[in-house]
Amino acid sequence: MNNFKSHFWYTKSQRNGVLFLVVLIIVLQLIYIFVDFSSPKKEIVNTTEILAFEKEIDSLRKIDLDKRKPKIFPFNPNFITDFKGYQLGMTVEEIDRLKEFRRQNKYVNSSKEFQTITKVSDSLLKKISPYFKFPSWVNNKSKKQKTYSSKLKEEISISTSDINLATQNDFKTIHGVGEKLSERIIKYRSKLQGFSFDDQLNEIWGLEDKVVKRILNVFVIKEQPVIEKVNVNTANFKQVLGTPYVDYDLCKKIFDYRDEVAELQDISELRNIRDFPQNKYHRIVLYLKAE
Repeated sequence: MNNFKSHFWYTKSQRNGVLFLVVLIIVLQLIYIFVDFSSPKKEIVNTTEILAFEKEIDSLRKIDLDKRKPKIFPFNPNFITDFKGYQLGMTVEEIDRLKEFRRQNKYVNSSKEFQTITKVSDSLLKKISPYFKFPSWVNNKSKKQKTYSSKLKEEISISTSDINLATQNDFKTIHGVGEKLSERIIKYRSKLQGFSFDDQLNEIWGLEDKVVKRILNVFVIKEQPVIEKVNVNTANFKQVLGTPYVDYDLCKKIFDYRDEVAELQDISELRNIRDFPQNKYHRIVLYLKAE
């Protein structure tokens, strides 16, 4: 009996060990029950959201860069300095062309003229021209010219574009040609038996060069006029004197020469006359012949 008890008898240290082991087992069981030992789930990344975020970052960067760029305020392109031109993106050559133009005491009055003078590219002009600021009188002048051009197009109604067939009313449609000038044009055309050269309009008294240009922008010489010529070998003094471009002195010289040679074999002999106006030869021979 004593031997049997001895097999189930533990010392104090052994009992403590058994107790510790039981407690450890219980603690491990609790940990196993309440603690999640599964591997953590990986977070799913939304690519679309990331791209949107990156775009937003890029936009903010662009806005920041734009803020750092020097602002362009309205300016008169006639007074662009070297530094201003550099800021605008102009080359040294383009700036020098503008400065050379200004040294002639001339002014640029439009974006188109600015490009013509400086030869800047279309892309640069498109970028900087919205900031061009010209004096008010330049803008008003431009508006008046546009208004006049539009009115002129509406009002022009001519019967023909042939200058030798145009009527007095046709000429009056030209800006700068009124009742008197249109009458002079008709009378001078009749005297010439029709215009043979454009610059014969410049011979009309009171007709300014700029008005002549306007006339020639509308009317042209479509056919050379048929002119009745005077025979210098048979005509009398009064008949030759009555032809265009022949004044009294020239007429006298022509008759003196005719008396000297008896008869002109060719009208070109007029060139042999002393002090003959060679610059008018081609006009004079329109009305004279030698037969």
